[in-house]
Amino acid sequence: MLTNAGFAPYEFLGPDNNIVGVDVEIAGAIAAELGVELEVVDMDFDAIIFALQSGKGDLGVAGMTNTPERAQTVDFSINYVDTNQMIIVPEGSDITGPEGLAGKTIGVQMGTTGDLFVTDNIEGANVQRYKTGPDAGAELAAGKLDAVVIDAGPAAQIAGANAGLMVLETPATPEPEQYAIAIAKGEEDLKAVVDSVLEKLIADGQVQAWIDEYNEISSQESAA
Repeated sequence: MLTNAGFAPYEFLGPDNNIVGVDVEIAGAIAAELGVELEVVDMDFDAIIFALQSGKGDLGVAGMTNTPERAQTVDFSINYVDTNQMIIVPEGSDITGPEGLAGKTIGVQMGTTGDLFVTDNIEGANVQRYKTGPDAGAELAAGKLDAVVIDAGPAAQIAGANAGLMVLETPATPEPEQYAIAIAKGEEDLKAVVDSVLEKLIADGQVQAWIDEYNEISSQESAA
C-alpha cells in the first residue's frame, strides 16, 4: 500500500507512530482477502502513481480522487468515498466562498485535486504547495496564507487542530469528487479482488464506520 500519511482521517500517524486510518483498514481487508501481509509505504502524494507504474507497490490507497487524467496512467477500483474540496480560512476572513480566493495566497497539498483546481481556476492566485495538508494548515494558522483548499475530511481535522481556523460551508468546487484505489494497469485479477472487498465494506457500512472512528481518533490526538 502506497500512501501519504498526512491526510487524516484516511491516513495519519497514530498514537504509537504507526500509520493508521480508514485507508489502512481498507487495505488491510484487501490484504486479508488475498492472504498476504499488508506493508504500508509512506511517500509524497505526487509520487504515488509513478511508484505504482514502476512496480514499487501494488495499491495506491491515499484518499485519491478518481479523475480521467489519472485513469490514463493507472486503473481505479470502484469509488468508495464521496467528498468535496473545501476552503479553510482564519476566523474573520473576508473570504466567504470560492469567488473570494482570486488574488489570494492559497496553500494546497502538492499534486492533489485541490492543487489542480486552484492552479487552473483561481485567477491571480499565489499557490503555495506543501507535502501534506497539515503543513499547509500550520502556515495558515501562522498567518502566512490567506486560505487552504483541501478535501472535506482533512479540512475538518486541520481546522480542529489549529485554533482560529474554520472551514467555509460553501465548497471550493461545484461538483463532488470520489475516492478510489489506484492499481497498476493490467492487474485485472487484483482489481477484481479490490472491487469485491470494497463492495462488501460499503454495503456493510464498514467504510463509514471507519471514517467516524478515525475522525474521532484524529481529533483526540489533535487536542492532546
